[in-house]
Amino acid sequence: MALLAATIAATGRLHAADPVKTVLITANDQMKYSVTHIDAHPGQPIHVQLKNEGTLPKEVMGHNWVLLKAGFDPMAYATSALPAVKENFEPKALAGQVLASISLLGARHEGEVTFNAPETPGTYFFLCSFPAHCQSGMRGELVVK
Repeated sequence: MALLAATIAATGRLHAADPVKTVLITANDQMKYSVTHIDAHPGQPIHVQLKNEGTLPKEVMGHNWVLLKAGFDPMAYATSALPAVKENFEPKALAGQVLASISLLGARHEGEVTFNAPETPGTYFFLCSFPAHCQSGMRGELVVK
């Protein structure tokens, strides 16, 4: 019993391993994510599926999903990604700011990524880095608590 109490006190959780949390996010031609808030426990496995339900070509309305490390601003990332057309708006120079991502998707395409939530509680922002999408509100947050 003392060991169980110590585990809960140290981790804040009863179970040593959380189940995989699956999050389905749809995106559309109106530059909106269907999910803009995700809750998770430290270290919890998360599987994100992104579906582009739009109809416009990838070159004019592609969508991706980029989860940033703590302390990084999604608007600043999106602005810096503008000239990175050949890198699908995920500049290699900014890779150190990214925890997980799903590559740019065209209409009626899907992508996915599985990762562990950060161990440090806090708010981690995600965004679509296609030009003007983050600025139009296509962003959200992963809250680890």
